[in-house]
Amino acid sequence: MRIIVVGVGKVGLELTRQLSGENQVTIIDEDAQLIENVINIYDVMGVCGNGASYEVQLEAEGGRADLLIATTSSDEINILACLVAKKMGVPHTIARIRNPEYEKQLRFMREELGLSMSINPEKAAAREIARVLRFPAAMKVETFSKGRLELVEYRVPENSALNGVQLLNLYKSLRVRVLICAVSRKGETIIPSGDFVLQAGDKIYLTSSSDQLAQFFRHLGVFRNRASTVMIVGASKICYYLASELLEMGMDVKIIDQSESRCINMGERLPKALLIVGDGTDTELLREEGIDQTDAFVAITGIDEANILMAMSASKQAEKCKVVAKINRKSLVDLVSGAHMIDSVVSAASVTTELIVQYVRAMQSAAGDHIKTLHRLVDGAVEALEFGVGPNPPFGGIPLKDLQLKSGILLAGIVRQSGKIVIPSGADVLHPFDDVIVVTTRTSLQKIGDIFQ
Repeated sequence: MRIIVVGVGKVGLELTRQLSGENQVTIIDEDAQLIENVINIYDVMGVCGNGASYEVQLEAEGGRADLLIATTSSDEINILACLVAKKMGVPHTIARIRNPEYEKQLRFMREELGLSMSINPEKAAAREIARVLRFPAAMKVETFSKGRLELVEYRVPENSALNGVQLLNLYKSLRVRVLICAVSRKGETIIPSGDFVLQAGDKIYLTSSSDQLAQFFRHLGVFRNRASTVMIVGASKICYYLASELLEMGMDVKIIDQSESRCINMGERLPKALLIVGDGTDTELLREEGIDQTDAFVAITGIDEANILMAMSASKQAEKCKVVAKINRKSLVDLVSGAHMIDSVVSAASVTTELIVQYVRAMQSAAGDHIKTLHRLVDGAVEALEFGVGPNPPFGGIPLKDLQLKSGILLAGIVRQSGKIVIPSGADVLHPFDDVIVVTTRTSLQKIGDIFQ
């Protein structure tokens, strides 16, 4: 595919990295030095200029592109770049749009301006945080088949009942239908077989229904009920979207920010939330506001280092409190995750990139068995994909044990058209219109037929 990326900031650079291997990518940015640096690293073309300009897009051969992705820091430039591309004949356009005021206009913009997709990074990150707060025992929660099946990330602690358990014996030990579909151990990524033995420190990825996952964590003695009281530090755009969703779920929300004006503005927009003017790094303030009685603490200021310090402080003051921090810099994410310092980490840039890559992969897949959902695990080393099965699959009705899967591939779940969830065994078969969840280290699958030898 021919893809144009307008704006090579954090999101644009990551998209360039992920898409340039299998696509012909051209980047557009006004920073000539940045373009030179990128084209020296990746096999891409570069054009210096305003991505919303007709002449600049013409130089980038916009009329021959299959997709234009606009990810500059300006919503208006992103929208205009997509409009110009559409007029030049580009069939698909994606715009990053961050301003909440445009939220009500998105449907109009998609239809009238021809936007294929619009992404609000802050809203997407808020949704990811909200999913984690619904299932606090997990580090991260992803959903498939409209929420019917979930994939959770969990780190096996010391003295866990899972330590030393062979996967073949997992059901016998816990009597719960879950599937461990991927393991990250000391920098190595593994798609495990039945003889794999779990160890303390492993980061594991499990799939099942939310009820079965809840039973699984109850058996381990680490289950936490859905958070009902949440303390958020940072009255930002993410805070607005997150608090709105949490309040709709019936949670009590307390927001702390140093700026009185931001607190007043947020209080006017969210009258059900309690706003406090103060420093979230002040441990005494957190204690006075009842951190030890709070179910979840979320640090989402604009400073990564402050979010890390606040999250670590909250963890020490309230051991049973679920702690989440927004961290954008990958080096800090790796440091925090490697040292097990914080329960869960969220990056708006990473969430945005994942959604765009999912759309690109869906464009490349066949219409009958297309990619419905895509999540990247273990720093992109593993993909969890949801495929829709077409009406007459050649592999339909054949037991899975008689179908030879390629190496590095595991069927993690099947959702029937009726909504029934199946954790696959060798005797199960695929039916037309099933949703099939595949976990793989082969990060180039485009259709479900690609999983078979």
